[in-house]
Order: sequence, then structure tokens, then C-alpha cells
Amino acid sequence: FFFFKMYPICIEPQNRTHGSEFFLLGLSDDPEVKPLLFGLFLSMYLVTMLGNLLMILAVISDSHLHTPMYFFLSNLSLADISFSTTTVPKMLLNLQTHSKSITYAGCLTQVTFIFLFGCLESLLLAVLAYDRLLAICQPLHYLVIMSPRLCALLVLLTYFFSLLDSQLHYLMVSQLSFCADVEIPHFFCDPSQLFKLACSDTSTNDILIYFIGAIFGGVPLSGILFSYYRIVSSILRIPSAGSKYKAFSTCGSHLSVVCLSYGTGLGVYLTSAVSSSPRKVAVASVMYAVVTPMLNPFIYSLRNRDIKRALWRMIRRIV
Repeated sequence: FFFFKMYPICIEPQNRTHGSEFFLLGLSDDPEVKPLLFGLFLSMYLVTMLGNLLMILAVISDSHLHTPMYFFLSNLSLADISFSTTTVPKMLLNLQTHSKSITYAGCLTQVTFIFLFGCLESLLLAVLAYDRLLAICQPLHYLVIMSPRLCALLVLLTYFFSLLDSQLHYLMVSQLSFCADVEIPHFFCDPSQLFKLACSDTSTNDILIYFIGAIFGGVPLSGILFSYYRIVSSILRIPSAGSKYKAFSTCGSHLSVVCLSYGTGLGVYLTSAVSSSPRKVAVASVMYAVVTPMLNPFIYSLRNRDIKRALWRMIRRIV
């Protein structure tokens, strides 16, 4: 709040228009392509829901998975489900009904939850990196340090800072003025597009969004890089090649998810910086908003024997 007082958002309250209609232009205007897009994204959304729900149920139902790492993974799956649910159902509804409209309140809600669950995923990946650091570098003290109380505290902190990030973006977008109907060249309410379409001064908002992004995105990434620097340094000191492989294999899934999440996010950023076409940015955002939440549970389950065993036991009980 002190920061906002020092750098107030420049707006004209008397000209603020919240009654303007908002339209999501989506990925394509071709009526022949829309049924294909509907089938594709419906299938991907169902796979995302099924994969992440199975991950959560496997962790809950199997006592062998009641460990800190799987506790964090179940929260990551919950974040993936919530992130996809924020954007994909509205896109599917618009494709099916051939409507592009979204209310002002709906747009603000999307912005809030996109940053809430996007930041939550980033912070949980940083917590998982810290968990792997302790498991490899201090294996004898791992269970003492990663007590249930510390695990719960870490998850609560990730939710708190994610909520703070989302509320800051909500405040910035809610202060924008729109002088006419707003056509957003995206399949969800992207704040960067809203800043371009606003008729009020957004220069301060542009600075703030980069500043907030550097804190809530850069700090977790720095923590992940530092953790893996310590992990690699510790593994290289292990004399046995078999022990080295075993230590690296415990980090392989997490490192794959980190590369996928930050790689697709960086791809969206570079596309928006290089390309002048907003539609290309929207297409690039599909990887981050739809594909990544769908692949995360498969990356963790396919390379993890404990999760595969838990899933088979759960399926056998159901059958």
C-alpha cells in the first residue's frame, strides 16, 4: 500500500467506464475451425482434470505417499486444475454458443484467478526444489526438518503470496477506464491486452506489472536455480555412479516440470515482445495455459514407481 501511495495509478475516475461490453475474440474467426477447436480443447481439459484428480486421489488414498514431496505435488495438481478451469470452460462456452462476450465482473474474476493460480504453481515449484535440496543434501535430517508443521506453513505461505499477487493485479485492472466496447484478441482476459485497450493512462501500470512480475516470478525462479546449484554440487561429490544416477533421477520429474512451466511462460513473453500480432500471442498462450497443466501429472506419474503403484492399487479397489 505504501508503494501504491508513492506511485499512484493515473486514472480519471469521472471517465471510468465499467459498463462497456467485453468480447474475447479467441483463436480463430473461421466457423469451420471452431468445432475442431472445441473438440480439441474439451479433450485436453478433460485429460487435465482426470490426470490431476488421479494424482490427488492417489496421494490421499495411499499411506506410502503421505510424505512432504507428494503433499506438495497434490497441491500443485490442485493449482493446475484451478488454473485450467479459470480459462478453458469460458473459451469452450464461447466456441459452442458462437458468443464472444464476457462481463466486466467476469473479466476481473479471470484476471484475479489467473494470477492466483499461476503464481501458486510457480511458488510450489520453488518449494518442491527446496524439498529436493533437503532430501539430497541432508537426507538424515530430512524428515526432522520437513515436519508436517513446516510443510503446512510453506503451503500456507504460497497461498498467501499468490493471493497478494492476484489482488495487486486486480487493483491495477479495476482502475482502468474503457471508452468503448473492448475486443480482446485472446481467449481470456489478458491484463497486457487490457492495458493496451484502455483509454486511461497506463504508464504507471506498465511499470508496476513488470515490478510485481519480477518479484513474484523472479524470486521463485532464483530459489529454484540456487537449489539446483546446491543439488548438482552435492551430487558431483558422490563417488558412486549408481548413487549419482539415483540422486539425479529423484529430481528429473521436477526439473522437467520447471523447464516446461518457465519455458512456455518465457515463450509467451518473447512472442508478445517480438510479434506484432495479438493472435500469435494468444496461440502461444495455449501452451502455458492449457498444455502445461495437462502434462504435469503425466510427467510426475510416468517416471515415478510409487505413484504408479498407488494408482494401480486404487484402480483395483474401485474395480
